[in-house]
Amino acid sequence: MENVLILCAHPDDEVFGVGGTIAKYVNDGNKVTSVIFSYGEKALPWLKPEEVVKIRKNESLRAAKVIGTHNTIFLGLAEGKIGDASKKIQNELKVIIKKIDPSKIFTHSLDDPHADHRAVYKLVMEILKEIKYVNDLYAFDVWNPVLLRKRNSPKLYVDITDTFKLKLSALKKFKTQNVQGRWPLMPAVISRAFIYGIMSKHRFAERFVKLSL
Repeated sequence: MENVLILCAHPDDEVFGVGGTIAKYVNDGNKVTSVIFSYGEKALPWLKPEEVVKIRKNESLRAAKVIGTHNTIFLGLAEGKIGDASKKIQNELKVIIKKIDPSKIFTHSLDDPHADHRAVYKLVMEILKEIKYVNDLYAFDVWNPVLLRKRNSPKLYVDITDTFKLKLSALKKFKTQNVQGRWPLMPAVISRAFIYGIMSKHRFAERFVKLSL
C-alpha cells in the first residue's frame, strides 16, 4: 500500500486534476489524502462566508466519497491569500506531509493561469525543499490549455479507463460550481482524458508532469 497526497487550492481542484487517478489508486489498495488550502469562499458572494464554507466543504466531502479519498484536510486559508500563508499554516503542512510520508505527491502546475493554483505550487515547492522531500512529485492540470506543457519533462500517464465515470460523477457533486468551473472545464476534462488515453494506449488517461526540487 502506498500513501498518496494531493495538495490543491480549492474544493473541486483535486477532482478536476487527479480525480480518475485517485479512484484508480484507491481501487488498487492505496491510501489517498487530499489537502485543500482554501474553501473557495468567494464562489458564492451573495451568501455569508461561513455558509459558503459549509456548502463547499460538504460538496468536496461528497465528491471524495465517490472517488474513495481516505481523508480530506482543509487548511482554511482565505481565497486569494494563499501566497500569504502564515508560518503556523506552513508548519502545519510540514507536519501533515511528514506524518503521511507519501510516496507520491500531486499538486498544481506553475503553468496554470489561476493565481491561487500558482501560489499553491510555489508554497508546496518551498516547503518540500525545506523538509528535503525525496519521493515522486507531480503537477496536474486544471485551467491549463490542453497539451501546452514542457515537452521534454518526464510524464506519468495513469490509465483511468475504469474510473473516468467516477471522476465525472464526483464533479457533479460540486453543484455550486456548474457555471464557474464544471461547465467551462468539461470540454477540457473530456478531451484531455481522450488525448492522453491515445498517447498512452488506453481508452482514457490522466497525465502528470514530474517535478524536480
